[in-house]
Amino acid sequence: MIKTDILIIGAGPTGLFTVFEAGLLKLKCHLIDALPQPGGQCAEIYPKKPIYDIPAFPEILAGDLVDNLMKQIEPFQPGFTLGERAQTIEKLEDNTFIVTTNKGTKHHAPIVAIAGGLGSFEPRKPPITNISVYEDKGVEYIIRDPEIYRNKNVVIAGGGDSALDWSIFLTDIAKSVTLVHRRNEFRGALDSVEKVQELKNEGKIELITPAEVIDIVGDTKVTGVSIKRGADVFNKECDHFIPLFGLAPKLGPIADWGLEIEKNAIKVDNTLDYQTNIPGIYAIGDVNTYPGKLKLILCGFHEATLMCQSAYQRIFPDKRYVMKYTTVGGVEGFDGSKKEAPKAVVKKIE
Repeated sequence: MIKTDILIIGAGPTGLFTVFEAGLLKLKCHLIDALPQPGGQCAEIYPKKPIYDIPAFPEILAGDLVDNLMKQIEPFQPGFTLGERAQTIEKLEDNTFIVTTNKGTKHHAPIVAIAGGLGSFEPRKPPITNISVYEDKGVEYIIRDPEIYRNKNVVIAGGGDSALDWSIFLTDIAKSVTLVHRRNEFRGALDSVEKVQELKNEGKIELITPAEVIDIVGDTKVTGVSIKRGADVFNKECDHFIPLFGLAPKLGPIADWGLEIEKNAIKVDNTLDYQTNIPGIYAIGDVNTYPGKLKLILCGFHEATLMCQSAYQRIFPDKRYVMKYTTVGGVEGFDGSKKEAPKAVVKKIE
C-alpha cells in the first residue's frame, strides 16, 4: 500500500506543478499515470512542439517544459506509479481514500486530485481486423522499454512526431527499422523529418511511402506485416510492428466514481478550490469544467495552487496556514535542500 498526503491522478504539467505547491505546504505527493513517463500529452504527443503562453517563457518546447517541471519538484521527492491506470476508488470511514490501479497497485491518501488532462490516453489502433490477437506478441502501441527491440527487425507506422522520433532512436538499437506512412509528407518537427531523410540516405531506415500496413503475418506472434502501396501488396518480415497513430483521450474508469460529469469533464465548485461533489476529491486542469473554464496549462497551474491550499485545510483543520512568498521563505525540500534569497547584511555605520 502506497501512502501519501495528496494522490494525484495524472502526471501532466498540472499534476507535476501540484507537487511543487503541495511541497511548499509540507505535503507529500504521489502520482498515477497510464503513460510510461511523466508529462502527459506534452511528453507523449508533442514533445518538440513550442508552447507560447507559459509566463516568462516567450517560447518553450513541450518536452523542455516537462523537464523543467521535473527539476522544479525534485526537492519534494514525489512518488510515481507509471504505466498504470487509476481503476477504482473506495472512501473509508475516516474520509480517506484507497485508489487501486488496473494492475492492482493500491494507494491510500486523505486527498485525491484528479489532474488527468483530457482523460486517460488510449492508443488509436489501425483498422487491422486481427490486430488484437498480436498485442504483446509483437504489436506495441507505446514504446515503454526500447531495449526489447535490440537486434530486432522493427516496422513503425505513422507520420507524426512519435513515429519519426522513435524511428530515429531505434536505429541505434534495432537490427533494422522500417517506417511506413500513408503520405509522402510528414506532420512532425522539421528537424526530425530531415533526420529521417538523412538516415534513409545512409541506409539506416527503410522508408515506405505512400503506403499502409493492412495485415499482420504470423501464427502465434508477429513475423511480418502486409503492406499496400498503390495497387501492390507485399510482405515485410519483422519481429515487431509499432503503429504510432497518436492517443485518444477518454475519461475512463473515473467516469464511474460517482463524480458529477458534464460533457466528458468533471464538474467542480467553480473557482473556489476545484473540489468535486465528493468532499476530498478535487479536479484540476483540463479534466474539470466550470463556468468560464479555459483549457490552458497556465490555468491548470493556478487551479493546482488553490486546490493545495484547500487540501491543507482539510488535512489540518485546526491549523492556520500563513502564506509566505518564496522570495521571503524560500523553498525547503524534503531532501534537506534549501533555496532562499541572500540575507541582507546589516552593518552599523559609525
